[in-house]
Amino acid sequence: MRTIVVIFSANSEWRAARKICRVTFVEPTPFGECFAIREETRNVIYMQGGWGKISAAASMQYAISNWHPDLVVNLGTCGGFEGKVERGEIILADRTLVYDLIEQMGDQQAALEHYTAQLDLNWLAEPYPQAVRKGLLLSADRDILPEQVGWLQETFGGIAADWESGAIAWVCQQNHVKCLILRAVSDLVNGDGGEAYADIGVFHQATEQIITDLLTHLPEWLERVDFS
Repeated sequence: MRTIVVIFSANSEWRAARKICRVTFVEPTPFGECFAIREETRNVIYMQGGWGKISAAASMQYAISNWHPDLVVNLGTCGGFEGKVERGEIILADRTLVYDLIEQMGDQQAALEHYTAQLDLNWLAEPYPQAVRKGLLLSADRDILPEQVGWLQETFGGIAADWESGAIAWVCQQNHVKCLILRAVSDLVNGDGGEAYADIGVFHQATEQIITDLLTHLPEWLERVDFS
């Protein structure tokens, strides 16, 4: 029996997951809620990990220490850089980088590299069940600042960013746990601003659509995992 942890970050992502799974009973964790769906060959635990790197890292280690998963799946949203990615496009992360680390006493590049995670996806068979763009996801404890869009593109080759994937991937890497991160672009940001910044309803509406789509295809993704 395989154990799979599916972790969500933003509150709106978790609300959408509960709605889609039609859950009536949840159990508490130090970070929010969780529920399990037992299938024939696997036990899938859905978990509210919380927003930001602190909750993401702590809840991920909690899940690994308590449930010893064979696979961690992070489903969620991200902000995209206008002109580099399209709204609704799914990013399959093969690398994550935390960009809001500022080292003024030592080596800045070494600090960035320390919390960069390389995700080996050789255990994930193609063709994938959804059209995805494999690449880098940036993370920071902040929404994308419009004035940093050019810097993030030029310095890191970034196309999209979120708050939590860097922490989730890094903790999984430290624990040698397979990690699948699928985040779809909910809204776009450019040098002048973000389309959801003045209207959070844009984000909430896109989130429900994104989580519905990702959860619908989750069984197909799991069938492509080689657990050996």
